[in-house]
Amino acid sequence: MDVLSELLDGVRARGALFRRTTMSGPWSLRFASGSPLTLATMLRGRAWIVPADGEPVPVGTGDIAVIRGRAPYTVADDPATPPQVVINSADYCARSDEGETGDGPDGSALLLSGAYTGRGEISERLLHALPEVLVVPDTGDHCPLLGLVVEEILRDRPGQQVMRDRLLDLMLLSTLRTWFDRSEAHAPPWYRAMEDPVVANALRLLHDDPARPWTVADLAAESGVSRAGLARRFTAQVGEPPMTYLASWRIDLAADLLRETKATVGSIARRVGYANTFALSVAFKRLRGITPTQHRITAPPPDSENERG
Repeated sequence: MDVLSELLDGVRARGALFRRTTMSGPWSLRFASGSPLTLATMLRGRAWIVPADGEPVPVGTGDIAVIRGRAPYTVADDPATPPQVVINSADYCARSDEGETGDGPDGSALLLSGAYTGRGEISERLLHALPEVLVVPDTGDHCPLLGLVVEEILRDRPGQQVMRDRLLDLMLLSTLRTWFDRSEAHAPPWYRAMEDPVVANALRLLHDDPARPWTVADLAAESGVSRAGLARRFTAQVGEPPMTYLASWRIDLAADLLRETKATVGSIARRVGYANTFALSVAFKRLRGITPTQHRITAPPPDSENERG
């Protein structure tokens, strides 16, 4: 499995929230829902996304935007338009799907947004690879998915929440795969490294079996190159040596497992390649500055009320 597939394989919406909002005249919506990741698209009209930090980003009809982070942001007809409505988690409703701003349901702009409700649904490494706001222009590929989303939020049907969850996942996966392939995406080194077959193979080995007691010599042997050759190519492409990358990947996996499961620290340690709790704790504190137990306490589980804004 390649690195992006590994990261995207862990994306699982649980209780995804959607909102369809019609606007007319000068309009501006302040989103304060506190979601770790939100997707937004203009079904009609154009808009600007104004993040907490950074420059406003334009979004055209059919474009899909991904907004990362819990900081409030604004979606407006113009960056200078002051917010007229503040939208919180309670304003996203699993049954009542439409809100109105302005002069009524036939407004000139129609916004569809979908929010993840829990941080544990998306790996930290994937979140860290994304800018605060990214936009993938409309190419026509999004139309079938968007049509299904609109259909699901306009009427109540059995299994609707699960359907919404999976549709949000599909929208995100499709958007991110397209985004990472774009030159302006400034894709992370581990993604760009997939262009080197030797390094790509080494990355697959590490991701497929992180618990194996890997050495650079083992990786080199299975990649068909010398130890020095692998170390040189891996560091040049990924930006860090193989064992340094493996250590950070193991800790990322441990961090997600600590937050998402009730498994003991010892069992998580063995699952990600450490002999015992002590070994994981030493490595975790070196890279994160806190112990695994402290991380678990300070990171609420995905279904916690704290995760819902």
